[in-house]
Amino acid sequence: MSALLADVGAALLPLSSPPDGQGWNHAQMAELLGDTPRRPAAVLIGVREGVQPRLVLTVRTNDLPSHAGQVAFPGGGTDPGDVDAIATALRESEEEIGLERKLVTPLGFLDRFETISGYNITPVVARIDPEARLYPAPAEVAEVFEVPLSFFLEPANLRRYTMEFRGHRRDMVEFVHGGHRIWGATAAMMFNLLQRMGRA
Repeated sequence: MSALLADVGAALLPLSSPPDGQGWNHAQMAELLGDTPRRPAAVLIGVREGVQPRLVLTVRTNDLPSHAGQVAFPGGGTDPGDVDAIATALRESEEEIGLERKLVTPLGFLDRFETISGYNITPVVARIDPEARLYPAPAEVAEVFEVPLSFFLEPANLRRYTMEFRGHRRDMVEFVHGGHRIWGATAAMMFNLLQRMGRA
């Protein structure tokens, strides 16, 4: 494991203590959504090993009912058969980008995050074998791409802005890399990683 990936691993919640309860941004979401129950979900924040560790991301297709066209981590809502968040993240990653489970090594978790679409997401951070072949499932994913992990750790690449939504002003973060705008929940979860690493 690279030194950079080891630093990431040291900042995570351990596999033995997965996060539970509300998302770290619950107070903000409660202003917009109230206290209606959030639907459980999980995403895979997968880092492909190599000389330069790279984060695996997707672009969602334009005809999806929510978050169409946005950059996202592979993942989705929890199914009744999923035993835990890791199972959800691995199943969704296999369905969306063809990632074989045997080529994934979970490292730990970030804090839960609530979305405007009503999900409570558990981010699963994992190592992906450098030999893994990834391809988009056309019904859900338009593109799979990778970004050097070091890009997200460079303070100059973190952009902050404020947006208004349903009469509320929200502080937001985003990253722009290779023509891809990484914002919303995806950027917020990366920001949580930076905070846990002491880099934000």
